Amino acid sequence: MWPQAPAGHWTQRLPKADDSTALYFAFFNEIAIISQLSGRMLEAKLLKGFLVSHFAVLNHLARLGDGRTPLAIARAFQVPKATMTHTLSGLVDAGLVRLVPNPKDGRSKCVMLTDGGRRFRDDAIARLQPEFDLMSRHLPAGTITKVLPVLTQMREYLDRERDG
Repeated sequence: MWPQAPAGHWTQRLPKADDSTALYFAFFNEIAIISQLSGRMLEAKLLKGFLVSHFAVLNHLARLGDGRTPLAIARAFQVPKATMTHTLSGLVDAGLVRLVPNPKDGRSKCVMLTDGGRRFRDDAIARLQPEFDLMSRHLPAGTITKVLPVLTQMREYLDRERDG
């Protein structure tokens, strides 16, 4: 399944469609590698002191909307609440999010994206443009357009399964 390529690099033979374990493992293995590599690429474009985890929270709020509790965000990222509290603390200190009393439950807070947080996210994406331009020479936009719905479908499925 994982023969050595002539140049000494490991390569993967495409699994047969009837071998669902190998097929799904290969699918998620590619996603995991892409996630790691793209995360490092993104982190290199972020302002000093910020991590992919900071960007991910800002992107989550920009995509899905403000007003989520720290616990809800922690659950979405599948991290302990203490980890999310630490991440949010850095974002609050930087003025990228603010915590407001939860109108439904006065004991908890809601996370609100600030204008600065929205700009931070948008600027980080803009700084990726040169990388995307280089990528488009090797993987045209038409190919991405074909693959994106499959990835979206898988994410939606996994979101539903996570939420029970």
